[in-house]
Amino acid sequence: MSNANTNNFDVIIIGGSYSGLSAAMALGRSLRKVLIIDGGKPCNRQTPHSHNFITHDGEKPAAIAAKAKEQVLTYSTVKFIEGLAISGTKTNGGFAITTDTGEVYSCRKLIFATGVKDLFPDIAGFSECWGISVIHCPYCHGYEARDEVTGILANGDAAMHLAQLVNNLTKKLTVYTNDEASFTLEQKEKLERNSIPVVETAIERIDHKDGHIERIVFSDGNVTPVSALYARVPFVQHSDIPQSLGCNLTEMGLIEVNAFQQTNVEGVYACGDNAAMMRSVANAVYTGNLTGAMVNKELTDAEF
Repeated sequence: MSNANTNNFDVIIIGGSYSGLSAAMALGRSLRKVLIIDGGKPCNRQTPHSHNFITHDGEKPAAIAAKAKEQVLTYSTVKFIEGLAISGTKTNGGFAITTDTGEVYSCRKLIFATGVKDLFPDIAGFSECWGISVIHCPYCHGYEARDEVTGILANGDAAMHLAQLVNNLTKKLTVYTNDEASFTLEQKEKLERNSIPVVETAIERIDHKDGHIERIVFSDGNVTPVSALYARVPFVQHSDIPQSLGCNLTEMGLIEVNAFQQTNVEGVYACGDNAAMMRSVANAVYTGNLTGAMVNKELTDAEF
């Protein structure tokens, strides 16, 4: 039977990637008793290199996370367990979290650093290329694909947003809507003015070698060579615990937080990809650091 004292923490952080570890470091340095619960499946696990994060530009994401975990765990009040948090409940003193092993942990404050789960289109080869040559962010991966034959797999406003950014990185650019295009007249004129063609034919598969795109194959049998493909895909929250506790989601499906990363549920915070449009290592680290400081302040305010 578990020892109630050893399973009781000031803060539980669900998710032990960049934002969760960053929050844990801020809290560990303030001598808070912290538990990190992590399932070990970050969304960028296929990505070979991380960019646009100073001091770590070009490093493997797994290497950054491993170094961060090593540094965070030098703070003796921080504990890390590999597991899956499957449910959460409110208690008189805070919250109780149950893992897939049946273990129950309690805390005063709760941080979700759970990220999101991307929903891939039904295109053969897409998932194998995700994070390698099928990319989501010009800031994270655009420089490496500069001047390459590039596609954008998106439609409407999402396609226009990417086209504006990527057009500065390559002029060999085509938009693939994978269905009937849904651009306004003004958007069509902008694409034409910038010599960006639009292909509406459905994509059947992506031919690749070890995740590196070689060509797109269409449903009508046509083929086109492509080196990089930006894609804006829908997503869902990785964890349903925030909603079960009453946390609001935005129209986009992100956890709604204020400027201090607080959710609408008292004592519950969220940071990283689950609460931000900007999906990057740098932003995850920043929001995690801010969350850790804000949680510590809330604990201090209650104690002092």
